[in-house]
Amino acid sequence: MKIYIASDFHLKFQESREDLQRRERVQVFLRSLIGKADVLILNGDIFDLWFVWKKVIIKSYFPILKILADIRESGCRIIFIAGNHDFWFGDFLSNYLDIEVYQDSFSGTLDGLKMFVTHGDQYTTNDKRYQIFRAFIRNRIITKTFETLHPDFALSIGSKLSRSSRRSKIPISVTQKRENGLIDFAKKKVRDNDLIVMGHSHLPKKIEFEKGIYVNSGDWIKHNTYVKIIDGKIELKEFIFNSE
Repeated sequence: MKIYIASDFHLKFQESREDLQRRERVQVFLRSLIGKADVLILNGDIFDLWFVWKKVIIKSYFPILKILADIRESGCRIIFIAGNHDFWFGDFLSNYLDIEVYQDSFSGTLDGLKMFVTHGDQYTTNDKRYQIFRAFIRNRIITKTFETLHPDFALSIGSKLSRSSRRSKIPISVTQKRENGLIDFAKKKVRDNDLIVMGHSHLPKKIEFEKGIYVNSGDWIKHNTYVKIIDGKIELKEFIFNSE
């Protein structure tokens, strides 16, 4: 079995030159999986903002959605886990692309490995401000209110909310301290699992504990990393992008 796990693409609906280059890297990576992957797990913050109205989706994401549709049609199972930027799912991914959607985590046995996969934003330490923000933004009343707004106006608000929860300007020392919560959680969770996979921190790493393995898939802003599992062998890989 061939399993791929990636997170933190942070694709945007309003793109700078840097954002366009990142999207190109992601598209090349995803296209390389068509017909070659059995399971693809997208572990949160694939989109920097995601929302679906009853009859409207964000058109800027169409190229990525098309590739995901191609991957799914090739026979690959796709699992999408909510991040701290893409969690207002609606029914589009599940009903139109046949993607499995999970709000908090995925648990299951794949390729003989009992695994637990979650974005990780719930388990950081010294991050109470974000935890309050998380509870607020996922509130059902907030979601329903957002749904009633015109998409253009809603997205202008959403982009501001997305910036307020972004971690890119936080000093690395603070990020590493917060990531200790992810590692501590993984240490406990491997007692009942062979593999724990998280993202969120943007710090790719693989730690082998006595009873299991923790992998952080990193990000595609700086590292272009992902988790590759083939016949039970777990690897943290960097995608080498050739623009020529």
